Amino acid sequence: MTEHEHEPPPGYEDDKAAYLKRLRRVEGQVRGIARMVEEDKYCIDVLTQISAVTKALQAVGLGLLDDHMAHCVVDAARTSPEAGAEKVAEASAAIARLVRS
Repeated sequence: MTEHEHEPPPGYEDDKAAYLKRLRRVEGQVRGIARMVEEDKYCIDVLTQISAVTKALQAVGLGLLDDHMAHCVVDAARTSPEAGAEKVAEASAAIARLVRS
C-alpha cells in the first residue's frame, strides 16, 4: 500500500490526456537532442533545443501545480485545517523543488 493510495483522483485528472500529449512531445524533443549530439550538430543549436525542452517541462510542472492547488489543496482545506495545512506544505515543497531545478 502506497502513501497516497487512499486519496481521491489527482487534480490533473481532467487534463491528463493533454499532459500526456505534452510529455510525449517533450520525449520526442529529447530524442531529437540526442540525435543532434550523435550527428555533431552545432553546440548553440543543441543548447537552444535543451532550453525549449526545459521550458516545456516547466510548463507541464506549473500546470500540474496549478491543478494540485485548485483541487487537492482546496479539497483538503475543506476537510480540515490540518489537512489543508499539510497539502499547502506539500505544495510549497514542490514549488521549492521546481524553482531549484
